[in-house]
Amino acid sequence: MIFAKWALLPEGWAENVRIIIIDSHITGVIKSAVQQPNDTLVSALLPALSNLHSHAFQRAMAGMTEHRIAGRDSFWTWRNLMYRFLDRLTPEQMEGIAALVFMEMQEAGYAAVGEFHYVHHQPGGDAYENPAELSNRIFAAASQTGIGLTHLPVLYTYGGAGKQPLTAGQLRFGNSVDRFSLLLENIRAQARVLPSDTRVGIAPHSLRATNPDDLTRALPFAAGNPIHIHVAEQPKEVADVLAWLGARPVEWLLSNAEIGPNWCTIHATHLTPKETVQLAKSGAVAGLCPITESNLGDGPFNGPGWMAAGGAFGIGSDSNVRVSLTEELRTLEYSQRLRDLSRNVLVAKDGSVGQSLYLGAALGGAQALGRKSGQITVGNLADLTAIDLSHPALCALSFDKILDGLVFAAPDTVVTDLWSAGRHQVKEGRHVNRAEIIAGWRKAVKGLVNNM
Repeated sequence: MIFAKWALLPEGWAENVRIIIIDSHITGVIKSAVQQPNDTLVSALLPALSNLHSHAFQRAMAGMTEHRIAGRDSFWTWRNLMYRFLDRLTPEQMEGIAALVFMEMQEAGYAAVGEFHYVHHQPGGDAYENPAELSNRIFAAASQTGIGLTHLPVLYTYGGAGKQPLTAGQLRFGNSVDRFSLLLENIRAQARVLPSDTRVGIAPHSLRATNPDDLTRALPFAAGNPIHIHVAEQPKEVADVLAWLGARPVEWLLSNAEIGPNWCTIHATHLTPKETVQLAKSGAVAGLCPITESNLGDGPFNGPGWMAAGGAFGIGSDSNVRVSLTEELRTLEYSQRLRDLSRNVLVAKDGSVGQSLYLGAALGGAQALGRKSGQITVGNLADLTAIDLSHPALCALSFDKILDGLVFAAPDTVVTDLWSAGRHQVKEGRHVNRAEIIAGWRKAVKGLVNNM
């Protein structure tokens, strides 16, 4: 059980709160309680966020692509480097890299991850003897770290809009709809050994990597689980889809797919005002990855328009060039300030920007991953993070400003404890399996990142 000197409940901050956890869920929230001998004592307890978008393997590329070559650098030149890197990646290396990423997420305050998993095959495109080999490596990393996992196998059939053939660097991704269906069946069967909070959804990569007929056939495979899709990430993507289908990506999806609350539209950085309002009102979650979107030069999201329309949002770390919950949230707000030449943008009316960002991302991330979490309340999964209110960034603040301090002034080291569905994986700021995970990472990347 957990005894929190302070806890942020749906109705606000409460003092001396005892949390009862049974079978991964919160079964009791007792205010003005008395600490019991075996309780874990924490300074302040918050609902933990879900990291809704990750390509774990790209963590090993961090620092490798910040060297400008002749000509204009862009997302597309970065992508070519990513393909070259991927050609060398083994299943063992993927597991070691993913374990480090998931550990870093938990130490930063994330209780769960949506792994947007598009690497399925061997270099050259041949299937492994076990078609789910690389998904199993993600499962192993999730098991080692104890993070909550929503696994999102990706349908990736074409190399670009208009059914362009896959390039050499994309062959490890490629599946027809029929092949993807069989792969998904295999993955789901092997995921049954994981904890009960595990979900397996689907991720049509993007409109440029599929086509209307294939998308229509694939969507029922979700079977009520989350559906994630990259959309309107780059101006070239928007232009290519418009030239091919006669409509912009979001415009086409809104007209041709039943988008609803189980959808998560990743990035959505190039929407018209009309698309922004319509997509927000559909109930879909905007999956924002501000650090990666900044790193790759994607452009800023239309945050004010989205929030004015009542849209749900969450955050992810995408390329994992930097895994930091607090930096992700502050980069989101700062991108809006630079975009609009304003301050304190991402709050619906008056009030705390930090609270708007943190609690909004908690609920939106949980929705995107199909997790019953995002608030400290009976019946929810025990996705919880504890922070140290004595930290210099927080110690002088009143409770109505704690989340402002957390988002805009505090480092991730302010996190002391983390529970993923009741699994106490971070204690005193460190993951319980940190040493072996770091050792696995070092083994995985030795020699991998050289000579790129």
